[in-house]
Amino acid sequence: MPTAASDRKLSPTGAPQNSDITKICPVTTPEAMQFSPIEAWENTNADRDYTITIRCPEFTAVCPMTGLPDFGDITVEYQPDTHVIELKAFKYYMLGYRNVGIFYENAVNKVRDDIIAAINPKYLKVSAVMTPRGGISTDVTVEYRK
Repeated sequence: MPTAASDRKLSPTGAPQNSDITKICPVTTPEAMQFSPIEAWENTNADRDYTITIRCPEFTAVCPMTGLPDFGDITVEYQPDTHVIELKAFKYYMLGYRNVGIFYENAVNKVRDDIIAAINPKYLKVSAVMTPRGGISTDVTVEYRK
């Protein structure tokens, strides 16, 4: 009888306790990670509705079940209100996921929540197209409207 994923003995990072991968590549949890802040600058065109698209084609995180790396393309599309995302700070924020054990769905929702907290846009869509693993591909999209 197969064991459920919830029955597996996991380390505090989420990787299986007998996994050697966490010895090579230390993994942390999103709660334990200090992410770089998403900084912003004042939108001098706040009276206009326009769309900004940011692509992060080299997104990396770690599977919390196996400790193996996950790769994908994250796209952030938003209509700014009073503030606009500062791109260098956003790059460092996204790099913070590199050694974080997090599921795709949770990563996309965390990016959404953190952007809303930083700039409170009029509209926001965060999409992830993850690299297939084991013959399965996953796309995740979450939206927000004021």
